[in-house]
Amino acid sequence: MFEKSTWIRLPRNVVVGHGVIDQVVDVVDELHLQGRPLFVTSPTPREVAADPIAAQFEAAGIDPVIVTVETASFDAVERIIETAEAEEVTYLVGIGGGKAIDIAKMASHHLEMGFCSVPTAASHDGIVSNRGSVPDGDTRHSVAAKPPLAVVADTSVLAQAPWELTTAGCADIISNYTAVMDWRLAKRLKDVEYSEYAAALSEMTAEILVGNADLVRPGLEESAWIVSKALMSSGVAMSIADSSRPASGAEHLFSHQLDRLEPDAALHGHQVGVGSIMTAYLHGGEDGIWRDIHDALDSIDAPTTAAELGIDDETVLEALTTCHEIRDRYTVLGDGMNERAAREVATVTGVIE
Repeated sequence: MFEKSTWIRLPRNVVVGHGVIDQVVDVVDELHLQGRPLFVTSPTPREVAADPIAAQFEAAGIDPVIVTVETASFDAVERIIETAEAEEVTYLVGIGGGKAIDIAKMASHHLEMGFCSVPTAASHDGIVSNRGSVPDGDTRHSVAAKPPLAVVADTSVLAQAPWELTTAGCADIISNYTAVMDWRLAKRLKDVEYSEYAAALSEMTAEILVGNADLVRPGLEESAWIVSKALMSSGVAMSIADSSRPASGAEHLFSHQLDRLEPDAALHGHQVGVGSIMTAYLHGGEDGIWRDIHDALDSIDAPTTAAELGIDDETVLEALTTCHEIRDRYTVLGDGMNERAAREVATVTGVIE
C-alpha cells in the first residue's frame, strides 16, 4: 500500500504586471500578515523599490525596518535574523535581485516567519523557489527553505534592470532542459525520486524561452513578462519536487566549479547556460537539442563561449573534468570525464576554440 505523504508549499498569491509595486501593502493585507515588517534589500534596489514601498507602508501607519545587504553570505543571513529578533518584526519582505531575496528567504525560514518576494531583476528562479543559495568560501550552498507567501513582480521595474541580469535569468531557465535530462537519467540508472509533473513543468519553462527568444529584448515589458513567468514556473517546479532537481543538473555542477576556480568571473545564469550547451551535447550528440540551446542563448545576447564568460579555455576544461565531485548527484557526467573527452565536447559545441 502506498502510504507516503507529500507536502507541496507554493506561493498563495502571484501578482505580475505594470505598476504592481504599488500593491505590496494590499498583498500583505490579503495574506493577513500583521505587525512590523523587515525589508531585506541591496543598494540599487533600495532606491528603485524598497524606499518607495516603505513610503506606502508608512502611509498605512506601518513603520518597516530596512536592512541593506552588500553581499550574499551566511553572515548576512545571521544579521537579518538578529535584527528581526531585536526589532520584534513579524514578517520579512525581500526586495531586489537574487541576493536580497535568498537572504530574506533563508532568514524567514529560520525565524519561522512569513516572507514575501518583490524582485527587481529577473535574474534567476530563486524569486519564487523553496531553495536559497549563498556563497561560502570557494563554494556555493543550496539550502532548503520555504517559498514566499506571495510574489509581486512589477514588469516596469524588471524591464529597467540591467540587461545582463535578464539574460542571466533566461539562461538559467533554458538550462532546465539539461537539468531534467539528468534527472530522468538518474531515475533510470539510480532510481532517484522523480516527479513527472515537476519535470514537465520545468521543461515547459525552458520551451517558453527557447520558443520566444526572438521576443526577449532590452527595455521591453513584454520581455520582462515572459521571463518572470518562466522563472516563477521553474521555482514552482522545485517546490513541487521538494528538490532543486528540476532546475539543476550537470550544468549547475559546472557553474559551481567555475565559481571555485574563477570566483565572480561571470553571472550564475550565464555560466549554467554555457554548461547546458555542453551537457545537452553529451545527452544528444550532433543531432541533439544543444544547437537550439546555443541559438536561443545567442539570440538574447547571453554568452555561448568561454571567452564571452571571461574564462579561459583551460579553466573550462578543469571545471568539466572535476565538477562531478562537487555533490552526490548523478548526472550525464557520471563518475567524470577525462581531459580529452572534455576538450572534444567543448570544442565541437564552440565553447572553446
